[in-house]
Amino acid sequence: MATLQLTVGERLDLSIGPVAHGGHCVARAGDDPDGQVVFVRHALPGERVRAVITELHPSYARADAVEIIRPSPDRVPPPCSHAGPRRCGGCDWQHASGAAQRGLKAQVVREQFQRIAGLDVTALLREVEELPGGLLGWRTHTAYAVDAAGWLGLRRHRSHDVEPVDACPLGVAGVGDHPALRRRWPGYHEIAATQGSDGTTTLVGFRKSSRPPSRRRRTDVIDVLEGAARLHHHVGEHDFEVDAGGFWQVHPGAPPALVGAILSGLRPQPGDVVLDLYAGAGLFAVLIGAAAAGAGRVVAVEGSQRAAADARSNLRMVCGLRAEVWHDRVSAATITRLRAAGVDPDLVVLDPPRAGAGLDLIRAIVATGPRAVGYVSCDPATLARDVRAAGEAGWRLTELRAFDAFPMTHHVECVAILTPTGETT
Repeated sequence: MATLQLTVGERLDLSIGPVAHGGHCVARAGDDPDGQVVFVRHALPGERVRAVITELHPSYARADAVEIIRPSPDRVPPPCSHAGPRRCGGCDWQHASGAAQRGLKAQVVREQFQRIAGLDVTALLREVEELPGGLLGWRTHTAYAVDAAGWLGLRRHRSHDVEPVDACPLGVAGVGDHPALRRRWPGYHEIAATQGSDGTTTLVGFRKSSRPPSRRRRTDVIDVLEGAARLHHHVGEHDFEVDAGGFWQVHPGAPPALVGAILSGLRPQPGDVVLDLYAGAGLFAVLIGAAAAGAGRVVAVEGSQRAAADARSNLRMVCGLRAEVWHDRVSAATITRLRAAGVDPDLVVLDPPRAGAGLDLIRAIVATGPRAVGYVSCDPATLARDVRAAGEAGWRLTELRAFDAFPMTHHVECVAILTPTGETT
């Protein structure tokens, strides 16, 4: 069959194939196995849909399913009226049951490891684990965009346009329905509502700084508009205090689940030297450090000055632990400086941003000779890339778990445990 010449706005009927990373499924134009790839949102594998082409690229197109001709048995009515084509871009899978969402995410993780790392992780990853609380009402932090008139909303998919909302059903009470949604906020480009473990909510505004940008980025001015400047979180037997404008996992079930997976995989022992990279407010440093207390030592590295200060404060609460926090951008050069300072880790944990650690950093980490490395990732593609780099340096993936820390979206949190094999490729 000849290749179809698609145009933006064109409607065509498609048979939907497998799920792909990013919250869409794969189809072929003209249902030709050699036809142009079309990534279709708002569809499910096995469905027959009528789709509208939204973007054209040299090797693929993007489309929205606007009519379901033959639905999947996993399809459900979206619980939010803002979900759908050309509407809010925050959710990808509101039209799928919870079990189907988790199944799709597991497929994506396995496919990314097979395609990028050349690893079949089927035996390691049986499922994406459900967290308590259900599909709605779990977000303890929501950043609302401010439109040109000053009203709050959420960004539309792949757009700077703002979808006006009067509530977000993913948010916990006090966040998803914050009264700020009924007010105008001129002068700000983002307003964030954040809630601590004690139920207190803080409203933070982000506005552009008038100072020249540093490192080609203009730093926002963060204003605490309502509530406390610091939030309290509780995980296990430990209390944490975090700057209201800082990072903390948005799902309340995520910190205990991720820490549990790391502790189970790394098995810290009293006296261990633990290196925590991208330490944030010290979640992993505190919990692993508590297990290694008694001649143990934790060195946490964090690039944000605010978060580094939080980590110092939180680590002071762990009795019998030698702890220090380095305010430094995490890189291979940082590892070199740590080794020069006498830091020889028994265990390493890292929780990098979506871009992942990168090949140079992975090689530097494994060269320090730890007993094991625990890697927490919110992107299975960059995780698979970095696991491949570790494999080339003589390490192997021994454990892999995934958690549904972002229901209704395509995002998933993974925990990988790496151990040395003594062989390199």
